[in-house]
Amino acid sequence: MSELSSHPVHEAVRSAYSAIATVRGGGCCGPQSSCCGGGSAEAVAQGVGYSDAELATLPEGANLGLSCGNPTALAELQPGETVLDLGSGGGLDVFLAAQRVGPTGQAIGLDMTREMVARARQNAADFRRRTGLDNVEFHLGQIEAIPLPDASVDVVISNCVLNLSPDQAAVWREIARVLKPGGRVSISDMVLLRPLPEAVRADVLAHVGCIAGAALVDDLKAMIAAAGLVDLALEDKAGAVAAMLPQGDPLAERVGSQLPGDGRPADYVASMVIAARKPW
Repeated sequence: MSELSSHPVHEAVRSAYSAIATVRGGGCCGPQSSCCGGGSAEAVAQGVGYSDAELATLPEGANLGLSCGNPTALAELQPGETVLDLGSGGGLDVFLAAQRVGPTGQAIGLDMTREMVARARQNAADFRRRTGLDNVEFHLGQIEAIPLPDASVDVVISNCVLNLSPDQAAVWREIARVLKPGGRVSISDMVLLRPLPEAVRADVLAHVGCIAGAALVDDLKAMIAAAGLVDLALEDKAGAVAAMLPQGDPLAERVGSQLPGDGRPADYVASMVIAARKPW
């Protein structure tokens, strides 16, 4: 593993998510809510597309309420595939992917927060007892420098994480590097529909909360094309932003107070499913 970055954005994100990982029950609830997802962990997960049946298979503490979509549901994972989850947190999507790829496949989680990796590894022991599967692993590292070989992954997934990176173009280049020819991407992330006011862009809490760092749609398309990925498809997940930032949520109110007019975050940012593939 290469040395972790000390970039101010990385440091702010690590600090916030370290605190989440070490709180029993996880999640971002409470008066100081400042990360992706505002309501209870279960309510956020259900609101962005996870079924009760999926959530019931997870170890306690894997769902931390940090989602903005359900990338595993749309990835069309097949038995025997190797899946990489960028910013894997407590392991929610890794554990769901592991069940889909089965004992001949592998699900790998990557996170830059030591406490998150430790929590996910603890959850993995419970996952093995529940399912009998021993096909998950979690690594400490950064998504701008993925510690995996070239062409080693069939599918890359991620859930509300790429927007947290200060160098998203580098992330997309790394995704393309580690994908096998024909490999595919299924990512849920926040995307800007129009530019945010500078006050919001400069707000550290709004960045940690998955809003200020989101890329504009056209910029996202350009980064993906520059990385060499093709067949890009974007799907706006209606209702996801409202589930993440419910009325009365401190982050929603903080951002709304800095927006013109009615101050609705959903007018500026959307949760989108991003699908693409690496050419053969």
